[in-house]
Order: sequence, then structure tokens, then C-alpha cells
Amino acid sequence: MKPIVSPSILSADFAHLSKDMEMINRSEADWVHIDIMDGVFVPNISFGFPVLKYVAQLTDKPLDVHLMIVQPEKFINEVKALGAHVMNVHYEACPHLHRVIQQIREAGMQPAVTINPATPVALLQDIIQDVYMVLVMSVNPGFGGQTFIEHSLAKVRELRELIDRTGSEALIEVDGGVNMETGAKLIEAGADVLVAGSALFKAENPIEAIKQMKSL
Repeated sequence: MKPIVSPSILSADFAHLSKDMEMINRSEADWVHIDIMDGVFVPNISFGFPVLKYVAQLTDKPLDVHLMIVQPEKFINEVKALGAHVMNVHYEACPHLHRVIQQIREAGMQPAVTINPATPVALLQDIIQDVYMVLVMSVNPGFGGQTFIEHSLAKVRELRELIDRTGSEALIEVDGGVNMETGAKLIEAGADVLVAGSALFKAENPIEAIKQMKSL
């Protein structure tokens, strides 16, 4: 089974966003990954809903929305209004995670949860059967272009074991430092979805790069 490839528009050229979105539309990319940052949960600010509304109009690909923000439950309606397929919230930002997961599903989206590099997989034991997907951050969230954290491979293997053992059908997504080399290792470890930014948008031929990542 081929991996799901979700290009991260955090690495797109926002001076020519429509051009980059057109490239994604013509490519074999499965989803479009959107990182929303608030400058509080992570030390950076990305873009808000007015920009994302424009992005949503430029593609028919499912939107994979990753909220790196505090109190993400406040924005469920806004994310839904984008037509998002997946709404992804951080374990570390949700003291009442089960409730938030339920609210996302009730809004008609697929609920996903993200764990930071220092967050143990074991903490997902009681939520793994309620989520559509788990995103393993393989860099510290907040900035693009970081180096892949090698320990992420062990986390993906551990997460795959947890999913198999509990009978969960959750997908495993990985974001951070993903390229052809690390992507191949992640697929081997059990990942289903690869989020890639620089490796795709900065490639000499991004459409061909996406095709290659799909074939890992």
C-alpha cells in the first residue's frame, strides 16, 4: 500500500501561493497539510483563517489541518468551515482530549492527535481507539526545515505496536524533516502518512518529488 503524502504549505512560496497550490493539484499528493501556529503553544505564528479560506478555495485535495495552538477546541467551527478532512490537535494542548476528539467528530471531521518529540506514545493508550490518526512530530514544532529526530523511528514502531495490540484503525502520520531517506525509514517502521515541506517544495521538480515519495 502506497503512503499518503501530505505536502506542508508552510514551505510554499506565499508570494506565488496559487502557483504552488496548482502544482499540488496536478501532483499525486493525497492531502494538503496546513499548520496553524499561535505564537503561544509554539514560538512562531503561521497564518490565520482568512488566508486558509483562500487556500481551501484553491484545491480539491482533502485538507489535513494541524493546530499548534492552545485551546484548539475554540476553533472547531472555523476549521470545519474550511471543509477540512482532518482536524489535528496536540495532546499537550488538550487537558480534556477525549471531549475535544468527540467535538471534532460531531462537527463532521476526522479527529487526530499529535504528540511532541518528548511526549511518550504510552500516553495515547486510553485514546487510541477514538482517533482517526496520530501525528508523531519528528522535529520540535514551530518551524520548518528542521533536522529529523532519529528517535522518532522508535516512536513510530511503538505506536504501530499499540495500534495493532488494541485493534485501533488509527493511521500514523509523521511530520518534520521528512525526505526520501527518512520517509523510507518511516514507512518501514509503520508510518502511513508522510508530511513533507522543504523536500517537496524546494525540489527541482516538486511533482516528480511527490511521485517519488508516493512510491516509497
